[in-house]
Amino acid sequence: MDGSLVATDWPPLTLGELRPLLAEFPACGRPVSILTISPRPFSAASVVETTAGRIFVKRHHRLVRDARGLEEEHRFLEHLRSRGVSVPRLFASAAGLTAIERGEWTYEIHDIPAGVDLYQDALSWTPFLSSAHAHSAGQTLARLHYAAEGFNEPARPVRPLVSSFTIFAAADPEAELRRYLAARPALAAHQDVRRCAEQALELLAPFHAELQPLRPALPALWTHNDLHASNLLWSNESPTARATAVLDFGLADRTFAVYDLAQAIERSLVEWLAIVEPDAPLDSAAIHFDQLTALLDGYESVRPLTRAEAAALVPATALCHAEFALTEADYFLAVLHDEQKASYAYRSYLVGHSRWFRSAGEPLLAALRRRSATRWGPTL
Repeated sequence: MDGSLVATDWPPLTLGELRPLLAEFPACGRPVSILTISPRPFSAASVVETTAGRIFVKRHHRLVRDARGLEEEHRFLEHLRSRGVSVPRLFASAAGLTAIERGEWTYEIHDIPAGVDLYQDALSWTPFLSSAHAHSAGQTLARLHYAAEGFNEPARPVRPLVSSFTIFAAADPEAELRRYLAARPALAAHQDVRRCAEQALELLAPFHAELQPLRPALPALWTHNDLHASNLLWSNESPTARATAVLDFGLADRTFAVYDLAQAIERSLVEWLAIVEPDAPLDSAAIHFDQLTALLDGYESVRPLTRAEAAALVPATALCHAEFALTEADYFLAVLHDEQKASYAYRSYLVGHSRWFRSAGEPLLAALRRRSATRWGPTL
């Protein structure tokens, strides 16, 4: 979270474990070499050369994703593929399974969609390389939202590292926060987490009040919840490249379209790494307004926002980080037992970003308000 490269949480994949795994997947061939080792911390993943071509193998600890949890994501992926969205194709085992549990691990295997992994070395919370990239990402997200319609599975049960939206979706966020923490014992038992969560609740209360009257006009939808440049493949390496495929649906859940769009704004257009440390000035996090305009123009060129959605985008942008910050803290405490990493999640991320939206982040929210007012007039 501070922008430095650190060791991944999980050991990398090896050819020794891949041989018996791929033996269960007839279409994958036999492993020849491991071409990449993903720097992402929450799982172990690699591009693997096999006798049948290149595949992408991902290994999760079962405390993070068991087979049932992965199958939730896989059903959403298959729905999107059936509706024409370019997402990775899942390989099935000889027994017809797309998620395999072996000991403490759960595995999934994907093909590699056409495109260039242009942002493979990019850090999280860093912007697009160009406004044209932001515009294409917006178009891609809008197409995904159209395709997601008709996928009517319920919201996911309590799992680590899922970007749900329940606390501020409720009429009483304080009561919903208590339920959220109670369902995650590592958070409920942690005094600093509870204190920071209550602080964030107070900071974000005005945005909850702004969103509440608009909620009935925001239909539920399964959403990606982590759209940023490195979760896309691209047509080439130029500043005018188009997004060609969407990757990594690990945070997907049933929320609503504008929540997903808000996540794309929050993930990509603010340089959060400048304010990770507690004493860093909040106004040192640059906002990329040109890319904000491009992302939204791209999105609305495919799927124009309704009046309620345009108004709701403002508070949703300020609120969308909260539950993922808490689920990250839960992962660090309950799975890794790492207090230092957890403190980044509940202090720097949850509270730090909440403070920013009440102060230095106001120009971002003001830009969204102006855009809505220009098209629709004053907020409902």
